[in-house]
Amino acid sequence: MSKDCVESESGLNLRVDAETRLREGSAPPSSGVPTDAGALTLLHKLASTPASADDALKLLHELQVHQVELDMQQEQLESTRRELAEDLARYQGLYQFLPAGYFKVDSGGDIIEGNLAGAELFGMRQGELAGRQIDSFLAPGSRPVLRALLQEVRLSGSRAACEVTSGGEAADSRQWRIVARNAPGASYYLIVIMDLDPSRAA
Repeated sequence: MSKDCVESESGLNLRVDAETRLREGSAPPSSGVPTDAGALTLLHKLASTPASADDALKLLHELQVHQVELDMQQEQLESTRRELAEDLARYQGLYQFLPAGYFKVDSGGDIIEGNLAGAELFGMRQGELAGRQIDSFLAPGSRPVLRALLQEVRLSGSRAACEVTSGGEAADSRQWRIVARNAPGASYYLIVIMDLDPSRAA
């Protein structure tokens, strides 16, 4: 089914619903948008002549249905906005409070953003993460391991993992497990870093 057909069917359904609500007296409260002055002038002119009074009633009905359609669309938009806001808050909560370091890293290895656990893992504030090279938090011997992991992920398009030793800008030396994959449809990596020391992970 073409996009035009879907939109036409959607518009027809909206009109049928609007007429039903108007007939049943269950239309949503009007947003108070004034009716076009030209339409009101024409309505007054038609209603003033008995021969065209029927046309005036039809026009009034059309105006009422149109207003109800607009109010219903406003209701739908507001409902969608609330649902999107709730979804956004839920996913932000999942991202921020994931009990492991979670990062978006560009193709050059620079951190785009990271969550709270990631910042804590690196011993810094969350706002300081962006722009840092992610391998700068590893011991020199582990940096080629991470670069090879990202290369593998880039070429295979699948998830891969490795174990590394922290160092460099990281507060102290620890063993980390890194899991990485390409972000679907994007040119960056999604990386999770977990501390392998059970006491620290807890």
